[in-house]
Amino acid sequence: MDNFTKEEFKNFVIGLCVIGLVLLCIGIFRHQHNTWENADKTDYTLFATFNRTDGLEIGNKVRMSGIDIGRVEDSSLDEDFRATLTLKIRSDIKIPDDSSASIVSSGIMGNKYIEIEPGGSEDFLEEGGEFGYTQDAMVLEELIDRIISLGKAKRTPHQPSVTKTEETPNTEN
Repeated sequence: MDNFTKEEFKNFVIGLCVIGLVLLCIGIFRHQHNTWENADKTDYTLFATFNRTDGLEIGNKVRMSGIDIGRVEDSSLDEDFRATLTLKIRSDIKIPDDSSASIVSSGIMGNKYIEIEPGGSEDFLEEGGEFGYTQDAMVLEELIDRIISLGKAKRTPHQPSVTKTEETPNTEN
């Protein structure tokens, strides 16, 4: 270390920090990957069928009351050309069989995810069960068109009212 200048020593330390961060990132990635692999063995599968799933992708989250409880594992088309999504749900979460699944967005331009609204039934969806109630994804362009249409429908023709004032003759002398 005596042969290094201050600049070389600083670069050496920065290099060690970068290598340490890369190894840390690899370790976190492997831990997350192993967590999902092990979760697949205990999680259960549910199905949800939608007319549109615009913007929803495999791997997106499944949430209930704002808490992540699973993920979208697969998607396919059924015989009526509707999208059937395969959802992996944590094994410790029981979902009532009258619950609904909606595709929602986290903000105007945010990622889409499945939001589950729990029902009041005391019976639960079993492995391989399907949601009876689903709500499709809202497309931003359609939403804007609806707002514009509502605005146009509420607009009434505005005609300025013209009132004539009579001039009184000037009688001052």
